[in-house]
Amino acid sequence: MTKALITWGGWDGHEPDKVAAIFDAILQDAGIETVLAGSLDCFDDGDTLKTYDLIVPVWTMGDLSREAATNVSEAVVHGTGIAGCHGGMCDAFRAAPLWQFITGANWVAHPGGDGVKHRVTITSDDPLVAGIDDFDVATEQYYLHVDPANNVLATTRTDVVTWYHSPNGAVDMPVAWTREWGLGRVYYNALGHQANVISGGPAHEMLRRGLLWAAQSKAASAGRDLTPLLNTGNHG
Repeated sequence: MTKALITWGGWDGHEPDKVAAIFDAILQDAGIETVLAGSLDCFDDGDTLKTYDLIVPVWTMGDLSREAATNVSEAVVHGTGIAGCHGGMCDAFRAAPLWQFITGANWVAHPGGDGVKHRVTITSDDPLVAGIDDFDVATEQYYLHVDPANNVLATTRTDVVTWYHSPNGAVDMPVAWTREWGLGRVYYNALGHQANVISGGPAHEMLRRGLLWAAQSKAASAGRDLTPLLNTGNHG
């Protein structure tokens, strides 16, 4: 049976308990067994992490040890998927660059704060967004430093709020993407400042598809050879 670990906590303003409950319902509705952990201690056992098909972090502004980050990295490298949203995944551990490398970005700002009206533009024909039309939201518009290797699924235009970044010109900021880390699938969606943002509508559907796609990571990687991705160099 497919099994997922959801770890939630960190900054209360992102309603980690409620967001974790949404993810839990999505996964259970798909027949996936879930384990919920209200502590980061679950990252301390690297062998156990590798037994999960999916890791779902819901943890904003925490501290993660180098050892714990390495444990997560090795689990994903060997086929475990990882998926999440908003600050719970890409503003989780600001002092852990390995985490940022795994997930594909780190948060730097949300100009205008909460309630900013902006459009999410679907930019791919990937099955993860197929049939979902562009849509408008009123929430934080994340400005992220992103890995150019990400497979971007949706973007938002950063001209809706004038702030210190504005002299650089507007850009199409990624909102959702996939990537790979070793044999593992990675999915991220920047929406989800609070639970109501992702409780229904297209944002919920995007996350539902992303979670289930990442949960199939091990099955998709079966038979693939990890050896070409390994060497003895020090990668930090």
